[in-house]
Amino acid sequence: MTRKSKPEPARSALCPATAYADDMYGWAMEQAAALRAGDLSALDREHLAEEIESLGRSELRSLVSAWRVVLLHMLKFDHQPARQTRSWALSIRDQRDEAADILADSPGLKSRLDDAMARAYRGARVDAARETGLPLRTFPETCPYTRDDMLTRDFPIDSNS
Repeated sequence: MTRKSKPEPARSALCPATAYADDMYGWAMEQAAALRAGDLSALDREHLAEEIESLGRSELRSLVSAWRVVLLHMLKFDHQPARQTRSWALSIRDQRDEAADILADSPGLKSRLDDAMARAYRGARVDAARETGLPLRTFPETCPYTRDDMLTRDFPIDSNS
């Protein structure tokens, strides 16, 4: 004779809530259920607010990451013209598209574009020095490109694709 397993009981006042630090997934599912049920007293408001803020920061980091790749390849194009590759141009196109999607999904980031570009360039400059083997001082400390350059500049190697 085989035993049938009992369904998992629903959480109630008798079942303590999952602790944020112990089980992020379980905690998140419980918080979502409490929100949907309108049970505001069951919400872990402080951690929930932190997680929502973290989501916003994550969107900003995604934009910075995409722009960092664009700027990296632009620097490499400009400082190593003999080594230009189609993959750099394709990477620029892909990351421009990624950044456009991020901005379309999160238009609130528009107020942070200057900050995002400055962060992206800071990282791209260091990456360019590491990847090219050129001294860091080769690359300007402040971004030599406008946002329009970064988003629309054509790359000759890319014009046939």
